[in-house]
Amino acid sequence: MSMLEQHIYFWVTYLKPLRGKVLLLAVLLVGGIGFQLANPQVLRSFLDTAAAGGASQALLTAAVLFIGLSLAQRLLSLSSRFLAKTVGWDATNALRKDLMHHSLRLDMDFHKKHTPGELIERIDSDVTTLANYFSEFIIQVLGNGILILGIILLLFREHLLLGVGLSLYTALAFILLGLLQKLGVARWKGARQASAEQYGYLEERIAGVEDIRSVGAEPYALHRLFHLMRNFLQQTRSARLIANLSENLTGLLFSIGYGLGLALGAYLYTRGSTRIGTAYLVVFYVGMLAEPVQRIRHQLLDLQQASAGLERVNEIFRQKPKVQFQTHGQEGSLPDAALEIAFDHVSFHYEGDENVLSDVSLCLKPGKVLGVLGRTGSGKSTLTRLLFRLYDPSEGRITLGGQDLRSLPIDALRQRVGMVTQEVQLFQASIRQNLTFFGDDISDEHILEALKTLGLWSWYESLPDGLNTVLKPGGQGLSAGEAQLLAFTRVFLKEPGLVILDEASSRLDPATEFLLERAIDRLFEGRTAVIIAHRLSTIQRADDVLILEDGRVVEYGIRTVLAADPESRFFNLLKTGLEEALA
Repeated sequence: MSMLEQHIYFWVTYLKPLRGKVLLLAVLLVGGIGFQLANPQVLRSFLDTAAAGGASQALLTAAVLFIGLSLAQRLLSLSSRFLAKTVGWDATNALRKDLMHHSLRLDMDFHKKHTPGELIERIDSDVTTLANYFSEFIIQVLGNGILILGIILLLFREHLLLGVGLSLYTALAFILLGLLQKLGVARWKGARQASAEQYGYLEERIAGVEDIRSVGAEPYALHRLFHLMRNFLQQTRSARLIANLSENLTGLLFSIGYGLGLALGAYLYTRGSTRIGTAYLVVFYVGMLAEPVQRIRHQLLDLQQASAGLERVNEIFRQKPKVQFQTHGQEGSLPDAALEIAFDHVSFHYEGDENVLSDVSLCLKPGKVLGVLGRTGSGKSTLTRLLFRLYDPSEGRITLGGQDLRSLPIDALRQRVGMVTQEVQLFQASIRQNLTFFGDDISDEHILEALKTLGLWSWYESLPDGLNTVLKPGGQGLSAGEAQLLAFTRVFLKEPGLVILDEASSRLDPATEFLLERAIDRLFEGRTAVIIAHRLSTIQRADDVLILEDGRVVEYGIRTVLAADPESRFFNLLKTGLEEALA
C-alpha cells in the first residue's frame, strides 16, 4: 500500500463516522474564506470613495460593513477551530482503540520484540501526532487552496499582469515547500522511532529498578539511557532543522511577495491603469496570500510528522496474528464438564530458534491432574502456552475435549480454559475489578460465594474495604501467594473445564501456603488440571506425571506407579527432593 493509499484509507475509515461534523467544519471554513475575500473589496470601495471626496454616509456604511465582516470571519474561525479539535480527538481515539485491540490479538512473538513502553509510544504518542491530520489537513489545505485561487482570480480580474505575476510567485512557493516536505518525512519517522526506543528502555529499567540497584548496574543503565537520549536528540534536531528551514524560507517568500505586490501596484498606478484603492487592494491581497501559504506550510509540516506516525502505526496493523481463530462453525463450543487433553506428536519452535518441544505425545483423561516436571528451559511453560493457544504447534496436533484447538473460536477456548501464571497481572483498581477484569456480568454475591468455596473467606475479611479495596499499581503490597489467591478466584469465576497452574516457586509463609493448598483443592474439583510443579506437596495431587528434558518427554505415566518404581526418574526426583533436583 502506497503512502497516498494509506492516507486515503485512514481518512475514509476514521472520518466517515464523523462525516456530519466534517461537513459542518467544511461549511465554516468556506464561509470564513468568503468573508476574507469580500473584506478587501469593501476596503477598496472605502478608499476610492474617500479619494474621490464621496459622501460621509457611504464611507460610514463601508466601515461598518468591513467591521461586521471581520467579526463574522473571526467567529467562524473560532467555531471551526473548536469543531476541528473535536473531530481530531474523536478520530484518534477511535484509532487508538483499534490499534490497542489489534495489538492484543497479535502473537506473543510480537510482544517479545516490542516492549510495553514502545507500544505505549506507538499507540498514544504516534497517534497523537495524527490529531490535526484528521481534523484539519484536507479541509485546511483545500480551503486555503481555494482562498489562494480566489485571490489570484480576483487579481486577474483587476489586471492580467497582476494575475500572472502573483500566480508565478505562488507556484514557486509551493514547489520549494513541497521539496522540503519530502525531506522531512523520513527524519520525523526516525525521530518517532528514537522516542519509542527511549520510552521502551525507560519502562523496562524503571520496572527492574530493584534488580539494577542490587547488582550495582546504575552506571550502565544511565550510560545506555544517555546514548538513547543522544540519538533522540540527533534525530529530532535533524527533523526540526528541516522544519525551521521551511519556516525561514516561507518568511523570505513573503518578503519577496510584498515587494512584488508593491512594485506591481505602484507600476500600474503611476501609469494610470488603476486607482489608489486598487493599488492598495493588490498589496492587501498579497499580504493575504501569506496567511494561507503559512497555513498550508504548517499543514505540510504536520503531514511530515503524521506520515511518519502513520507509517509506524501501519507497521503494527500490517502485523497479522499467526494464531488464527475460528469465528464460526459447527465446532463452536466445548462441553460444560472436565475436558480431555491430547497431544499427538507435537513439536514447536519459536521464530528463528531450534525446537523447544520435540515429538510430545500424551493423553489426560477428563477430571485428572497432570504434573509437569523439568528443569528451567525444558519446555514446561511452552507446553502450557500451546494448550492455551498462545502459539500453534510447528508440527502435530492438540485436542481439547476431543476437538482440535485450531477449530475452536477464541471465546469458547478462553472461557473453558483457566490459566494461573507465576507472574499475576494486577491493576490499580478494586478487588472486584481485578477479579472480574472490569466486567459487570458477575454479581458480588457470586464473587463472595467463590471466595467462600475456595476457602479464602478469612483472607477476604482481612481486607480493609472488602471488594472495594483498591490495590496499588502492579499489586504492590501483596505477596506472591496473595496474588495467586486472586488469580485462583479469577479462574474459578470462569467455571472452566481445564485449569493450568504454573505454581509460584517462591517461598510462602505457612498461613498463605495453607490457604493456597486449600484453594487449589477446591479449584481442581471436577476439573482437568495441568500443574507445572515446584514443590512436593503440589505434585502429590497429580494423577499422572510428565517429565521433560530439553523439550522431549523422558518419562510419562501414572504418578503412583512411577513413585513405586526405583528405576524411574520420578522416584529419584522424590528421593532427591524436587526443589533441589529441579533448581
